[in-house]
Amino acid sequence: MKTYTTFEDINNDLKRYQLERDIAWEELKLIKNEYKEDLHPLNWVSTALKLTGKYRFIALIKKWFFK
Repeated sequence: MKTYTTFEDINNDLKRYQLERDIAWEELKLIKNEYKEDLHPLNWVSTALKLTGKYRFIALIKKWFFK
């Protein structure tokens, strides 16, 4: 446990804790927005198209080399 000797020390710690709290709050808001974007249907479609393209490429290579 920290012991304080002056009110200035207490005020400095209170300001620091408030800034840490504000930073944590902003990080939570950012994470929330990232999850909203990830759950957007257009992102699902683009992910599905990427996976389909990779699968087609691999299937094409297998067809060429393993006839």
